[in-house]
Amino acid sequence: MTAPLAGLLVADFSRVLAGPFATMYLADLGATVVKVERPGIGDDTRSWGPPWTGRSSSYFESVNRSKLSVTLDLRDAGDLALAQDLARRADVVVENFRTGTMERYGLGYAQVAQANPGVVYVSITGFGSAAGAHLPGYDFVVQAVGGLMSITGRADGPPQKVGVALVDVLTGKDAVIGILAALAARNRTGRGQRVEVDLLSSLLGSLANQSAGYLTTGRSPGRMGNQHPSIAPYELLQCADGYLAVACGNDAQFRRLVTALGLPALASRPEYATNADRVANRESLAADLESRLVERPAGYWEDILSAAGIAVGPVSDIAGAFRRAASLGLEPSYEVGPGRAAQVRNPIRLSEHTPDRSMPPPDLGEHDALVRDWLAGHAALPMPPSPSRSHP
Repeated sequence: MTAPLAGLLVADFSRVLAGPFATMYLADLGATVVKVERPGIGDDTRSWGPPWTGRSSSYFESVNRSKLSVTLDLRDAGDLALAQDLARRADVVVENFRTGTMERYGLGYAQVAQANPGVVYVSITGFGSAAGAHLPGYDFVVQAVGGLMSITGRADGPPQKVGVALVDVLTGKDAVIGILAALAARNRTGRGQRVEVDLLSSLLGSLANQSAGYLTTGRSPGRMGNQHPSIAPYELLQCADGYLAVACGNDAQFRRLVTALGLPALASRPEYATNADRVANRESLAADLESRLVERPAGYWEDILSAAGIAVGPVSDIAGAFRRAASLGLEPSYEVGPGRAAQVRNPIRLSEHTPDRSMPPPDLGEHDALVRDWLAGHAALPMPPSPSRSHP
């Protein structure tokens, strides 16, 4: 079965996380992605370790599978001409330089679109292209200034970052959505367009109920540890040997919870009658539930409560998370070749396509000869034919 994005050519001038994450998703779905890297150095994340894979860093390899790596020095006239030619042939161009950098190299949107009016040109920044254009955008800083740290961690503790560069990942996903929307529009109009995403806006858009709470009340929410501002119980509760995550989203679930715990009378107490009541009395509620939960291990209660239809689960490390996913038949990882580190499976499942798993992350400049020969008209890229567009 032909991949959904087969025949699509992506010129990837991005580096670090948000841009490479987006282009990896396009590659997983069948696009041919040519990753442009600096000679001798490559993407910054090639040197971000430990851990190391033996060929690069696990950080780099986590977001760069199934791409062709070509090294081009944009300060060299010959290499710059090749980069410009690549952009003119591409369906999609992705970049995350500071505003104005690509224009200085003749690779800005207006410059590329003049010769390639169908191009979907994606710019990823930290703080947009207006007043924040000069600001470098790193996930950690955006988590701070974007409010995420202010709602993460214990109420009596310091602001806390999330344990992964979540804003970069969310921005990468927003970029993919924008790309697919622009490609759909191009199918109707024949015209490309510019797609702009920035880390701060992606974070604010992803704060969901927390952003809405501020806009509704004019008050900023604060840190609540593992508790939820609008639902109870929805937190970690102490068992005999550790914690259990318990989430009850409505009154019926709460009644099933306390019945399964052998505490049905709790559902009749006025302070726990409705979700709003439980939120107002969350501390005493947690104490009442834990008085029973501490009698048995978390695994015991997980079985009992799951059987009652309650959303519960233990606190796992990442190894435990992969084991759980595997036990559920989710195939969380796969091999990409002898001596290569495994890759996380793309979470998207399509009934008529399995994302291509054949190409491991590239070594720096691994495809220099291939891409340069193709740009010179002497070779073809390993790209399925497109019914709508050719790339001579």
